[in-house]
Amino acid sequence: MPRYAVTLEYDGGPFVGWQRQDAGLSVQQVMEAAAAALQLPGGSPPEVLAAGRTDAGVHAAGQVVQIDLAREIAPGRLCEALNHHLRPHPVAAVRGALAPEGWHARFSAIRRSYRYGILNRRARPVLEAGRAWHIRHPLDDAAMHAAAQTLLGRHDFSAYRAAACQARTPLRTLERLDVARDGAAVVVTVEARSFLHHQVRNLVGTLVEVGLGRRPAAWPRAVLDGRDRAAGGQTAPAEGLCFMAVRYDPEPDWQ
Repeated sequence: MPRYAVTLEYDGGPFVGWQRQDAGLSVQQVMEAAAAALQLPGGSPPEVLAAGRTDAGVHAAGQVVQIDLAREIAPGRLCEALNHHLRPHPVAAVRGALAPEGWHARFSAIRRSYRYGILNRRARPVLEAGRAWHIRHPLDDAAMHAAAQTLLGRHDFSAYRAAACQARTPLRTLERLDVARDGAAVVVTVEARSFLHHQVRNLVGTLVEVGLGRRPAAWPRAVLDGRDRAAGGQTAPAEGLCFMAVRYDPEPDWQ
C-alpha cells in the first residue's frame, strides 16, 4: 500500500483544530473524507496523519500529512483529486510526493516552523482580520527580539506549556525565535524540532508584555527559569498563528 506525503494549506477559522473531535468540524475530518473518495471500492477509509496538530483557529501554509491508499496515483493527480473533494472547505493540497520508505509525517520531521502575526496599529484589521493579533498600543519590537534571544537553546519549557499538554517531557530545543517589524506588522518566527502545546502562543504572549513596556527584557527568561506557567504572559490568540513549514531528511520528492 503506497504512502503519500501531501503539503496542505488551510484557514483554521472554521475548524475545531486539526484533530478529529466528537463536536465540530476538524481539518482531519474533511481530509479523511476527501481521501476516502479516492480509495478503491471496498477499501477501508484511510487515516490522515499530520506533522503537527494545530488548535482551533490556527492556520497552516505548510502542514504536511501522510495518506495510505490502496492504489497508485501520480502525486500531482492526487492533489488535484483531493482538492476536488475538499470543496467548499478552505483546505488545499499544494504539493504531493510518494513518501520515502519508512517515512512518517510526524516522527520523521526534523524541524517545524511557525509564524505569528501581530497587527500593531490603532485602526482595526480589515484585510488581516482573522489572521493577526490586533494590538493598538505601540510595541518595541527590538526589545521583544532581545528578550527572545535569551530563550534559545534546550530548556525545560514548563512555564510556556499548556496545562493540558500531554508531552512526556517539557524539554525542548528552541532553534529560532525572531521578532521583526514590517510597517504595522510585527512578525514572530519560531523554529524547533517539536513544540509543546501552546508553546508558541505562550511565548508570544509573554514577549508582548516586554514590547508594551510592562516588563523588562530579562523577564521572559526569568519566567522560563521559574517553570511556572502562571507567572508568564497570556496565551496569544490563535488567529495570529500559522504553521509555515516542516523539514525532513531526506525530503520527499515533492511534485
